[in-house]
Amino acid sequence: MARKKKEIKVELPEAPAVNQPITETIETNYMPYVMTVIISRAIPEIDGFKPAHRKLLYTMYKMGLLSGPRTKSANIVGQTMRLNPHGDASIYETMVRLTRGNESLLHPFIDSKGSFGKQYSRDMAFAASRYTEAKLDPICAEIFDGIDKNAVDLVPNYDNTTTEPRLLPTTFPNVLVTPNMGIAVGMASQICSFNLGEVCDGTIALLKNPKITTDRMMELIKAPDFAGGALLIYDKEQMRSIYETGRGSVRLRSRYSYDKANNCIDILQIPYSTSIEVIIKKIVDLIKEGKLKEVTDIRDEIGLEGFRLTIDLRRGVDPDALMAKLYKLTTLQDDFSCNFNVLIDSTPRQLGVIDILKEWIRFRMNCLTRELTFDLGKKKDKLHLLKALSKILLDIDKAIKIIRETEKEADVIPNLMEGFDIDKVQAEYVAEIKLRHLNHEYLINRVKEIESLRNEIKEIEDILSDDIKLKALIASQLKEIKKKYAKPRKTQLIFADDIVESPKTEEVENYNCRIVLTRDGYFKKVTHQSLRGNDEHKLKDGDEIICSEDAQNVDDIFVVTDRCHIYRAKLSSFDAVKASLMGDYLPAKLDFEDGEKPLLIKAVNDSFKAEHHIIYVFENGKGVRIPLCAYETKSNRKKLTSAYSDASPIVAAIYESEVCDVLIGSDAGRGILIKSSLIPEKTTRTAGGVTLFTLKKNQKVVLAVSGERMAKYEGAAKCRKIKIPATGNPLTIPDVEEMQLGFN
Repeated sequence: MARKKKEIKVELPEAPAVNQPITETIETNYMPYVMTVIISRAIPEIDGFKPAHRKLLYTMYKMGLLSGPRTKSANIVGQTMRLNPHGDASIYETMVRLTRGNESLLHPFIDSKGSFGKQYSRDMAFAASRYTEAKLDPICAEIFDGIDKNAVDLVPNYDNTTTEPRLLPTTFPNVLVTPNMGIAVGMASQICSFNLGEVCDGTIALLKNPKITTDRMMELIKAPDFAGGALLIYDKEQMRSIYETGRGSVRLRSRYSYDKANNCIDILQIPYSTSIEVIIKKIVDLIKEGKLKEVTDIRDEIGLEGFRLTIDLRRGVDPDALMAKLYKLTTLQDDFSCNFNVLIDSTPRQLGVIDILKEWIRFRMNCLTRELTFDLGKKKDKLHLLKALSKILLDIDKAIKIIRETEKEADVIPNLMEGFDIDKVQAEYVAEIKLRHLNHEYLINRVKEIESLRNEIKEIEDILSDDIKLKALIASQLKEIKKKYAKPRKTQLIFADDIVESPKTEEVENYNCRIVLTRDGYFKKVTHQSLRGNDEHKLKDGDEIICSEDAQNVDDIFVVTDRCHIYRAKLSSFDAVKASLMGDYLPAKLDFEDGEKPLLIKAVNDSFKAEHHIIYVFENGKGVRIPLCAYETKSNRKKLTSAYSDASPIVAAIYESEVCDVLIGSDAGRGILIKSSLIPEKTTRTAGGVTLFTLKKNQKVVLAVSGERMAKYEGAAKCRKIKIPATGNPLTIPDVEEMQLGFN
């Protein structure tokens, strides 16, 4: 039997606790993370790209997508993961922003096909990468120009299996043309975009005059230019601060047009820093709060034509005044904060526009120097080889004889070197010439290149030895780029003098209240909080309440009187009172005519709806329904005349929001009860109506009520009629005072 091994347990002593100073912890654990975020992730470099952008574009370049057809975005994302190990979702989101379809950039780098969302919409999602396609836009030729000629350093990727460029050798100041935003640790960067043509002009001017003034640069590069367009309110001093320090803000406001036929405002461009969802939510909130009563509807009408946000207006609203108000209350006018933090030689620096261009010129001169040096080396190598051909041209037969008579292959090169006094590289070149090329024509044509090569080499050496010529070459490249890719400004400039200020309006506090009207014309606005303590109203002797309803302080009140007038007033213009007080005398408050009495009062907090009506009943037994929209005016008139027919004295005015019962009584003690829908609708305000109540000679209608006020009339239910005109049934009127004008 095998012996069972005895387990031996060894207890190791616990490691002693080490007290580490907080400064050392930060230095060893936190600072490497901070520097990685700043240098390798969040802050753009002088080429205008962050590492994620650069890795994606370089991958597409190596895939041949600069000249080839589009490929699926999923394929691009997968290939990019060889350089960027942060996951497919983040890579695709980076790609979306660079596409033409997303409309984030003035000059997109990716020519896209499919749904890539929109920069101006927070909720308009982009399609999955398996559905969309993309390739590099032609402008990327300027981004990668010289990358295959050692213009920039190539460094190992994260797993050391391939290389990627440290920077991209952009032939124009992309850092100012492409907007960029990044949040690092302890610092952030927010770079706005400028117009490509203006940036090229400004850079050329700086190349010619390194001591250019800020004012001159501001004349050439007028102001930021955003892909979303909009209007920029130009502030020269604020702009100067941005150009000199790299910090400041620009104010953008939306562009709009007024559609007179449909009485609506079409918002066509919005500030780059906001979204359509934010604007809609804010406007809806303002409408609910009663602070934007000029608007009846707002809707998103983005379509194939591009961006459009439509705001429907009430009749009589001044669109320019409304927009001036919306600019103050919503992000239809918004600020874009500038913070030009850029990595220069792996060091974050905050620079103004001129300083950024100076650093880009220094960077570009280095790239161009390396590119020219690469070309110079290639041309010198070719010249060196052609010199060997020129020697062979003197005696081709000798070269053939040397090769033919050499017994060993290894001795061909040394024998050619000795026979023609050439070096090993030249001899290798001569030995590799095809037999068919050993003719005078071929050799003479190759030798003719020697002179042109010498001229090209001298030209390159002259440029490399003279910074002025190097800058002139950069300037000529910028002129070509401007000619090929420059576009007109999308963001137009306006000045403070062009701005129409909205009239200052006092903000109205909104709260729930109850409005009360008495027969003698006394009006009260009582808060609900006040009613909790005491809801018993103080009235004048012999007076009674004829109307009571809940309302909001931001509502308007709509008053119909017995003189064919309608008065409008803001409920907020009346002071809130307690129920124990008499209230305001309405005829005095609204400046009624002598002896004029109110018939109807209604709180209006919505548009003038066509399905709502005012029912008028006259002494001659006639009645009419007038739609509320007939009283909508272009201006906010406080008094409207000829509101209804004056052919017969008015008995009552009843507000109808839905079909209701109407009780009509005569001075003979008879009445009819009909549905309001039986009363014909007339669009003409002064229509006399049709006969509702068939009266005998010298009789007249003295009463018309609806709703709860019908309860005190005995026999009302027996007066029901289904057709008009109708004769009345007996109706008991409890009080002789009811023989006066009726109210509702």
